[in-house]
Amino acid sequence: MPARRLDGAAAAAAFRAELTPRVAAFRAAHGRAPALDIVLAGDDPASHVYVRNKERAGVETGLAVRVHRLPADTPADEILALVTRLNADDGCDGILVQSPLPPGVSKAESQVIFDAIAPAKDVDGFSASNVGRLVQGRAALAPCTPTGVIALLDREQIPIAGRSAVVIGRSEIVGKPMALLLLARDATVTICHSKTPDLPAVASRADLLVAAIGRAGFVTPAFVKPGAVVIDVGINRVNGKLVGDVHPDVAAVAGALTPVPGGVGPLTIAMLLRNTLIAAEARAGE
Repeated sequence: MPARRLDGAAAAAAFRAELTPRVAAFRAAHGRAPALDIVLAGDDPASHVYVRNKERAGVETGLAVRVHRLPADTPADEILALVTRLNADDGCDGILVQSPLPPGVSKAESQVIFDAIAPAKDVDGFSASNVGRLVQGRAALAPCTPTGVIALLDREQIPIAGRSAVVIGRSEIVGKPMALLLLARDATVTICHSKTPDLPAVASRADLLVAAIGRAGFVTPAFVKPGAVVIDVGINRVNGKLVGDVHPDVAAVAGALTPVPGGVGPLTIAMLLRNTLIAAEARAGE
């Protein structure tokens, strides 16, 4: 029997519908909508698509979304100055600096820019303060993609507590926070990466398998325990087509599987909107 399809697009639409009345209540109480500012520097085509999707979803949910589009030759200090102004702007609740920044901005300069975002407005959940709170199990603003995965598992009534979970990938954006969120929900968690010996054997012991390694079709049926829940976070472009980290043949082995596209991606945006509302409510003392 083919794997059950976990429809992230439908789940994201439902989550956004749940946010809409809360956004309206905030507007009624404070005379303005929760506000998200997105900094988009450069001409990376994928980044422009992602930002358009975030902007459209935010507006449809009732948020005020401002996109600050900067040319590719914008120096790092100007981007940093913009972030500093947004930190001080009382009409801004959430700040997102779209990555990657232009090639002219070094990795070290990029880190300075991301670190400059005020933790209370860090709707991506990547600041050192918010990561520390995540480790302690008390983050108000957690990274959007792993938060979306947890929300999807809950919505689909897939149990987490007591299950064996394997996360393939150790990035700051997905792998590490994903492992922390699963651990906080009482899963037994293993993080795998490029140096893990016999990776298929380790992965195939998982009841919950999260693939976030950025390699198209890397996870084959040999990685998957029969009946396991497989979450494909990968987004790779192959011959003009978006594909995940999970090979299509896994559908014959897994019990449930997220598609690419239409799986985790829409949930990432929904959680960004939720984080913006949470930040706005917290800043308003609610």
